Amino acid sequence: MKIFEKQILHYILLTILLIGVFFISRYEGFLTGQFLKISTQTWLILSIAAAILHQFYVWLCWRTELYYSLITRLLGKNGFIYYSIGFTVLAALRFVFLIGLAIANRNSLEVNQTLLNTITFIILVLALYVLYSVAKYFTFARAMGADHFDESFRNKPLVRKGIFRWTRNGMYNFGIPVVWIPGLLLASKAAMLAALFTHLYIWVHYYSVELPDMKRI
Repeated sequence: MKIFEKQILHYILLTILLIGVFFISRYEGFLTGQFLKISTQTWLILSIAAAILHQFYVWLCWRTELYYSLITRLLGKNGFIYYSIGFTVLAALRFVFLIGLAIANRNSLEVNQTLLNTITFIILVLALYVLYSVAKYFTFARAMGADHFDESFRNKPLVRKGIFRWTRNGMYNFGIPVVWIPGLLLASKAAMLAALFTHLYIWVHYYSVELPDMKRI
């Protein structure tokens, strides 16, 4: 079935990433601490699970809509709105769990905080530029995959303004790194591990879901 295109690659890479997280988290300092009486290990599991759930949700919605118009057939013209609500809630949960993880495991990384704050500032400035560029030139609807739901989006030209003037994939290159901010600000090994997983896994999504869909569209 076409909805499973590149998904074997997806599952293989996801398995490798999960194995990597498991073994790295065994090292000293990665699972110390707690927040709201919830252990760092639990926060880490929640962070990883939220990332996986979010990206599986996007894959399922995008592919079933692209090939079968399933969501709009079931929910009508508001199908994209309902999908967007789910997308936003899951994206927010990812950050909530990352922040909880960073607080639980804070100060586990012995690195100069000024250096970490400087890296955070650079990431934040670039991410804000991405946010501005998406809002002004690309639109959030298009960023969430409106072209899977509305054919009018498929005829729009590629954006070459704002951050997209310098890179074709501004959101992945300079937007996604915001997931590192909680771990950097709180010097948390576990939060930075979760950020590494998230950062790599979003690229798995790009190559196994988004890029094949773009070619189809």
